[in-house]
Amino acid sequence: MSLPLLERIKIQAEVLVPLVKHLQVELGEAKANGIVKKGLGGWARDLGRAIGSATSGTSVEKLSAALPLFAAGDALDLEVLQQTKDALDFNVTRCRYATFYQELRAPELGFLLVCSMDYELTEGVGSDVELTRTQTLMQGASHCDFRWRRRPSV
Repeated sequence: MSLPLLERIKIQAEVLVPLVKHLQVELGEAKANGIVKKGLGGWARDLGRAIGSATSGTSVEKLSAALPLFAAGDALDLEVLQQTKDALDFNVTRCRYATFYQELRAPELGFLLVCSMDYELTEGVGSDVELTRTQTLMQGASHCDFRWRRRPSV
């Protein structure tokens, strides 16, 4: 049985947080964060590909089917606003990923290591879907606003 994603993220943080902090001191924050984002982007795209190949339907439907993966272990409280084959809109009103990184006193690293990977994950699921998100709990907002849309075919 695989660990819930929240537990995997916590284990990864044991190594990644001190490594990223060291890289930021040595290279500067912007350069270090760019390297980390680029390096972890492949991991996130691979996760997206795995989600995409595990279910059928549109990319939006595949993301809908994956919500339990992200919420496993009581990780998220979700308010689903719209869920169709072409659109998935929801707000995250409680996020234990954010709580964990806030407890580490590193929410900016939580955003870098977790939240910013959502776009690469989306890319991995399929080229026919796009994510719009304007705010996150990790960055101090009242909620995260996820809006996935299926791109019209050309």
